Order: sequence, then C-alpha cells, then structure tokens
Amino acid sequence: MREVTTGETVRISLELNGKTVSGNATSRMLLTDFLRSELGQTGTHVGCEHGVCGCCTVRIDGVAARSCLMLAVQADGRRVDTVEGLAASKDALNALQRAFRKHHALQCGFCTAGILMSFSDFLSRNPNPDEDEVREVLGGHICRCTGYDGLMKAIMEAAADMRGKTPSHAGAT
Repeated sequence: MREVTTGETVRISLELNGKTVSGNATSRMLLTDFLRSELGQTGTHVGCEHGVCGCCTVRIDGVAARSCLMLAVQADGRRVDTVEGLAASKDALNALQRAFRKHHALQCGFCTAGILMSFSDFLSRNPNPDEDEVREVLGGHICRCTGYDGLMKAIMEAAADMRGKTPSHAGAT
C-alpha cells in the first residue's frame, strides 16, 4: 500500500462488482463514503460509523468487512463487492435475495444490504450452517424492524437452496 499524507487526494482503482473503476479519495475518506459519494454505490449504508451495526458490510477480496472501518485508500487495487453486485440482473436475484423477499426478511431495508453481504460470504464458506451459527453471524447486525424470525427462515432456506435441497421449514412463512 502506498503512503498517503494527511489531506492529500489520490486516485485509487479497484475492482467493484467485477468491473475496474477508479475515483478520487482523500487520505482519511472511509471506504463507505467513497463507495457512496464517488462511485454511486448507495446500497452500502452508513449507520453507526463504529463497525457495530453491520449495515456498511461489503466483501473485500471475498471476505465480509465493515466498510466504515476501512479507509478508501486501503481498498486500492483490491476487489470490493457491494449489494449492487449480488444479483446477475434486476430480474435474476440470487438465492439469498429471493429468500429474503419470500420470507419478508426486510422491512425498512436499511440493514438488509449488510446482512446480505455478510451471509453471501458466510454461506460460501459454510454451505450447511445450523441455526446457532446463523444467529452468531446475525449477532453482528442490528435490525430494528424484523425481529429476526424472517431473517432466520430466509437464510436457512437460502443455504438449502444453494445446496440444492428443500429446507425443512419450506412451508413456513
């Protein structure tokens, strides 16, 4: 990583959702702010700005990370995936997104992007989680609307769908 002095504006490039992009960032600009203001990726939300709420979660080189805890210059040359890159197209949602919609696992939507990004990473590493493992990952996110029941159902169903199996609670709503 190159050294950047305080107050300096630098041009950084990264792979965003599979495409190489670049933009200007000040030395202290957070990745969250860079994604939103410089690159127009407004699905990544700014909540607590302390890494607690999880709504700013993106994947950095395939691993879920809080973008409010990372400087934009630290993302230079790296792969960053945001919620905008999860679906193949507007008409082709991925398994997590379909399950979230089916189980009403979102209400206001503020936390949704971060939860989707955390679980897109988690399920790629653990395709057959039990409910306790899912709850542990959900513990890193704050949702004030859903009560988490719909989230649990959606995540368990998405995991089963990704494995090609029918979930045991398929009829539950």
